Amino acid sequence: MKRQSPRWLVPWLTALLMALAVQTAQARELPDFTELVDQAAPGVVNISTSRMVKTPAMRFHGPGNSEIPELFRHFFGDQFGDRFGDEFGMPPGQGGESAPEQERQSLGSGFVISEDGYIMTNAHVVEGADEILVLLNDRRELEAELIGADTKTDVALLKVDAEDLPTLNLGNSDDLKVGEWVAAIGSPFGFDHSVTAGIVSAINRTLPTDAYVPFIQTDVAINPGNSGGPLFNLDGEVVGINSQIFTRSGGFMGLSFAIPISVAMDVADQLRDEGRVTRGWLGVVIQPVSRELAKSFGLDKPQGALVADLDPKGPAARDGLQAGDIILEVNDKPVDRSTTLPRLIGNVSPDTKVELTILRDGEEMTQTVKVGNWPDAEKIADSQTSEQGSQARLGLAIGELDQATRERLNIDGGVRVEQVEPQSAAAKAGIRRGDVIVSLANKPVDSPEALLDVVKSLDKQAVVPVRLYRGSSSLFVALQLEDASQD
Repeated sequence: MKRQSPRWLVPWLTALLMALAVQTAQARELPDFTELVDQAAPGVVNISTSRMVKTPAMRFHGPGNSEIPELFRHFFGDQFGDRFGDEFGMPPGQGGESAPEQERQSLGSGFVISEDGYIMTNAHVVEGADEILVLLNDRRELEAELIGADTKTDVALLKVDAEDLPTLNLGNSDDLKVGEWVAAIGSPFGFDHSVTAGIVSAINRTLPTDAYVPFIQTDVAINPGNSGGPLFNLDGEVVGINSQIFTRSGGFMGLSFAIPISVAMDVADQLRDEGRVTRGWLGVVIQPVSRELAKSFGLDKPQGALVADLDPKGPAARDGLQAGDIILEVNDKPVDRSTTLPRLIGNVSPDTKVELTILRDGEEMTQTVKVGNWPDAEKIADSQTSEQGSQARLGLAIGELDQATRERLNIDGGVRVEQVEPQSAAAKAGIRRGDVIVSLANKPVDSPEALLDVVKSLDKQAVVPVRLYRGSSSLFVALQLEDASQD
C-alpha cells in the first residue's frame, strides 16, 4: 500500500525550498572583494610611531609585582598603559616630574597617494611622534617626514624617500549612497593588510568634537590600528579615511566613521603647498534651534544656526550680524542644523564674501559677510617662532586684557583667551574662550608675552596648575602641556 505525505507537509516543504532558493540567489549577488584587494593592497601601508614620554612604570599588584608584558603594549599602543594602570592600580610614589622617560609605540595605517612618496593617514596616528616608520607592502621599512597635520579634520600628510610607489585610485565621496558596499584595508592590532567589509550606514554625520568633517558612517569592522587606512567603494576607489569608532567596550561595536576623501584631499593639498590649513571664520557663537525656539522665532520647523554671541572683533560683528539672528543659508546652501554652519564656512577661503540668508525679527533677509581666517591659524599654526610655538603647546590664542575687565575682577594682570584649539591641551583642561588666565604654574602673568615666557621655561609634557577667572568666579584647572615639536 502506497503511503502519502501529510497535506500540511507539502506547502511547508515548498516554502522551505523557495526560501533556500532566494538565499542562494542573494548569496550569489554578494560582492566579491578579491579583485579589489589584489589591486589595492600594494598601496596600503602600515605606520608605526614612537615617542619618549615621562610616565611611571605600570605594574601589576600581585606576586612579583611583574611588569606589563611588552606584547600588550605593542598591540594596544599608547592607550593601553593608562587604561591598564587605572584598572589594576599604580604603585604610589612613581608619578611626578621625577618619572623616567620611556618609549611609547603606537600603530596605524595609511595609503600612498603619489608615486614619489606622499602618504595619507590620520593626524592622531602621528601626533607627538619622535619617529614615524612606514612599512610598505613589499616589506620595505622607510622613515617618514611629517609634512603637516590638521587636527580639525584629523588628516596628516607624510613623505617617504622613494619612487615609483604603487598608488591608489581616488574616488568621489560626494557620490556615495547609503546602503552601498564598502571595504577597508588596514592594520588592526598590528595585523597588517586585514580586510573588512560592510555598507554605508549614513553620510554627512557630524560628531560632537569634529564640526568640520561630514563623516561617512559605516558598519565596516574598524579597530585600533585601522586608523588612517583607506575606505574603498566597489570600484576599488578610495572614498574615505577610516578615523573613529563609537564604542563602549574599546573595540568595534558596529559604528565606524571615515573622513570623506574630498575633504581629506583638500587638506592634504594645502599641507603640501602651504604647510598649514586655512579655513573660513565668522566669529560667532552658535546654538541649535530647538522646536520651542523655532516656534518662538516664527519658524515652521527647527532649522538653521542661532547666533548666541559674536566676537566683537570678528567678521560677523564687523559686517552687521547680530545676536539673535538665525542663519538659514550660506551661498544658497541650506543650514539644516547648527552643526552644518561650521562646515560650510570652514570650506570658504578666508577673505571671501559669502551671502547669508538670515532670519531677524521674523523677517528673512540677506547679509553679506567677508569671511575671516581662523585666529589660531594666524597665531599658532606657524611654529617657526618661539612665541607661536609656545601658543601651540597650549593650543590656544591669547590677547591683552582690557583695563575695564581688570577693574571688574579686581586683578592687576591676566590675559584673555581668544580661541581654543579643539582637542588641544587647553581644551582637554577645560579652558574656554573668554576665560581670563591670571597665573600659570603658580607664576603670575600680566601679558601674553609673560605667559609665553612661562610656557617656554617648562618641561615638555609638564602638568601645571592654571588659575583663571570665568565670569566673576576664580578656579584652578590642571593643564598638561604638549611638546611644541609635534606641531
